[in-house]
Amino acid sequence: MHEMLTGGELDYLTGDYLAELTMLILARDRAKSPGAGYARTFLTQLEQCLGTALDREVRIVANAGGLNPAGLADAVRELAARLGLPVRVAHVEGDDLLDRAAELGLGSPLAANAYLGAWGIVECLNAGADVVVTGRVTDASVVVGPAAAHFGWSRTDYDALAGAVAAGHVIECGTQATGGNYAFFTDIGDLTHPGFPLAEIHPDGSAVITKHPGTGGAVTIGTVTAQFLYEVAGARYPNPDVTLRLDTVELSDDGPDRVRISGVRGEPPPPTLKVSLNSIGGFRNAVTFVLTGLDIEAKAALVRSQLESSLRVRPAEIEWTLARTDHPDADTEEAASALLHCVVRDPDPDKVGRQFSSAAVELALASYPGFHATSPPGPGQVYGVFEPAYVPARAVPHVAVRHDGTRVEIPAPTEVFEPPPEPPAALPEPLPPGETVRAPLGRIAGARSGDKGGSANVGVWVRTDDEWRWLAHYLSVERLRDLLPETADLPVTRHVLPNLRAVNFVIDGILGRGVAYHARFDPQAKALGEWLRSRYVDIPKGLLP
Repeated sequence: MHEMLTGGELDYLTGDYLAELTMLILARDRAKSPGAGYARTFLTQLEQCLGTALDREVRIVANAGGLNPAGLADAVRELAARLGLPVRVAHVEGDDLLDRAAELGLGSPLAANAYLGAWGIVECLNAGADVVVTGRVTDASVVVGPAAAHFGWSRTDYDALAGAVAAGHVIECGTQATGGNYAFFTDIGDLTHPGFPLAEIHPDGSAVITKHPGTGGAVTIGTVTAQFLYEVAGARYPNPDVTLRLDTVELSDDGPDRVRISGVRGEPPPPTLKVSLNSIGGFRNAVTFVLTGLDIEAKAALVRSQLESSLRVRPAEIEWTLARTDHPDADTEEAASALLHCVVRDPDPDKVGRQFSSAAVELALASYPGFHATSPPGPGQVYGVFEPAYVPARAVPHVAVRHDGTRVEIPAPTEVFEPPPEPPAALPEPLPPGETVRAPLGRIAGARSGDKGGSANVGVWVRTDDEWRWLAHYLSVERLRDLLPETADLPVTRHVLPNLRAVNFVIDGILGRGVAYHARFDPQAKALGEWLRSRYVDIPKGLLP
């Protein structure tokens, strides 16, 4: 926050503090203490930076309110009073549907929060707030709100609003837009301390993504493309205020560390709002056995049989995964070793607690040769599960609480849009047949992947028109299933985005019941795209550098 405030010019400083796992953590905090439920790190940052923001006339908009935006607003006021700063603080609420969960058919979750849009933020800013904190709004809303307030957009200025959603989506994950987690990171230069991105938004909704001068990392068409493909699905990207047409986005160079976003088109929003449901799934425990040298499969079978037969009561779920990280004739013990993971889950903590950990430890002198584990299992730990739901937008209150305490109801959109099925995108002419070379896909293609509840997406893009002519025809759903065997029995949908020279795959169910469920080695699918890039495919020889 300090770096952004002091490194260059800003009108608004925005912050995205929430994720699906964060909401679960905040819900557990609130269950222990009703006054909790917001991101306390926001206050820590403000203590250092609030005076600077006021001096520089920078207004702050953040969703750090989590499950208790009113509580955070009060805490900001208390902080400002202690610092002797005259700050006008407003907040947005209404997203918390927990008390109405049964009425809305949402079951009995620990937390139920609808994703609100930007118009509550607009109301607070128009009334003069210096700081606006919200609960669960969409990640892009903290950018759309300031832009709509600044330019006086109406609720039907869909193209402009969609442009702001595009800009917000690019900068919402901070340094992922300036070289962080970037497939071609070796092209970026100094990534020791990449600068945070900022969006210069224009009255028509077009924008330039850049960063403060002198900061590390880089802003390129590639880094911006990668972020556009992060945690999205098809050509339509629905938000509470507008549906962004990702297939209309055009990217162009605008100078060093400057990428222009233009041509963005928007449509009315959907009639429903997405709801984040977080619940306690039960209790989990885990142990990882190290298997070294010869007979790896037989060693795994032995310890699996021994552990399961020694459990007095079988947990509801026992999940085994053998990671063949071993190499033949290895020159280090670690390189000669494989990892056998055992995860157990049950609603009863006793079934995954001492009876499981004791059974694992007691095998130490009676199992396979070389028996040891990465660490002894401890007591069972509670885990959460995430589930998305949808409710009519008109059923969700959206309230702006101005800095003077006035409450303003924000009406639901009057114009909504149920999009027809996505038509097949026009594919380019395929490359003519020719000589190919067996090489990793990542030699020419970048990828960005991430989680959406129990599903994941993998966006793959290339940088030249000829590479696009090959990728669009080569990387089909069937080919993806071959390259990523984990997806073989899962529903997979491919979306084509020609303007970005990209294909995006949505893989349903690969993450089980969400990140806190830990259904796989990479529970948020952050490296799924890098696994895909490492797979060998037949690439036309002329495309390789």
